[in-house]
Amino acid sequence: MTQMMTAQGAWGAEMPDWIGTLARACAETSQNQVARRLGYSSTVVSLVLRNKYTGDIGNVETAVRGAFENLCVACPVLGEIPVMDCRSWQQKAKTYSNENSMRVRMFRACNRCPKRKES
Repeated sequence: MTQMMTAQGAWGAEMPDWIGTLARACAETSQNQVARRLGYSSTVVSLVLRNKYTGDIGNVETAVRGAFENLCVACPVLGEIPVMDCRSWQQKAKTYSNENSMRVRMFRACNRCPKRKES
């Protein structure tokens, strides 16, 4: 059974467009590669496709749209940036570093940002 068939069977007519994007991405490469690109485990991808994921589905949607649909967000420091770059800066901003002025600016901005992903 293909990932698209799995998703359609689990989600039915209510399947969001981004689930289709996720299923197609898995079919084009592999579920493991897609999971790595999203920053999630292969298990999470499988659960989402099967409509059994109990975590924050909105975070997964944002990751899918960012990785495969080029979703961008407005950063107060950098302007319009891809959501995956935003997530990368958020990861770096979990610990303070004064190695350069940009890291300091992003630490402050990311930790105040309403788009900050809690994890």
